[in-house]
Amino acid sequence: MRLANVAGRLVSQEGADLVDVASASGGRFGPDPHDVLDHWDEFLAWADTRPPAGPPLPPPPDAGPPVPRPSQVFGVGLNYADHAGESGMVLPSQPMVFPKFSSCITGPGAVDLPSSTVDWEVELVVVIGRPARHVAEADAWSYIAGLTIGQDLSDRTLQFAGGTPPQFGLGKSLPGFGPIGPWLVTPGELGDPDDLEIGCRRNGDEVQHSRTRHLIFTVPALVAFLSSHLPLRPGDLIFTGTPAGVGFGRDPAVYLRPGDELVSTIEGLGSLVTRVTGSAS
Repeated sequence: MRLANVAGRLVSQEGADLVDVASASGGRFGPDPHDVLDHWDEFLAWADTRPPAGPPLPPPPDAGPPVPRPSQVFGVGLNYADHAGESGMVLPSQPMVFPKFSSCITGPGAVDLPSSTVDWEVELVVVIGRPARHVAEADAWSYIAGLTIGQDLSDRTLQFAGGTPPQFGLGKSLPGFGPIGPWLVTPGELGDPDDLEIGCRRNGDEVQHSRTRHLIFTVPALVAFLSSHLPLRPGDLIFTGTPAGVGFGRDPAVYLRPGDELVSTIEGLGSLVTRVTGSAS
């Protein structure tokens, strides 16, 4: 199943068509893209009676975030060895978790630069579909509604202001710094959800490329780790980390500028386009 938020309404791809879920279900499910996550098992049973999705469609022009109001958004730092290396940091012995405040979540479209040191980070984003507490790693995929694409945009000046420890949460949570989408794709749509090609292009040039099998802490490991410490709720998001190729790791460092375009792509999930606006230079 492939779901999207189109003009604030939940739609499902059936074959090559986009179907309004509220209309197709006769009102059994409302139009709000977020509300269906509170009835995920019931929704999956209904979706099984519907025609399957075809190949991914181009994102609708008015697509919003497929999960518009997550109660918790977790970021995971240094979860690819090559990114830890370019950052000059040692590999973590357990997941390095920080908050991305939910007010930063947005869909495809434009982000306004607040400074001249904003960086890109393409990430696989996990969407929780069932209440999860003390979940075994072997069972973790059954608690996941689906996957989407995210950009963990980061103001590096703010992130590292004040010395140690860094301001990870604040520097990565400014308005528009959490674009996700355009699709939420259920794991069954993917051949191997633990091994997906991931990449990012800036103005057409490839800046990041890897596969999610290179995650240090896998998607199931992250769900198990987080749920061992706190309850996960339907609609919670986990940004799972970024591979090498960010601007901060270059010599000299390279940052986003007004007029730039990021195209973030993950195998089976489509592409997330983020346009950069503003006057920062």
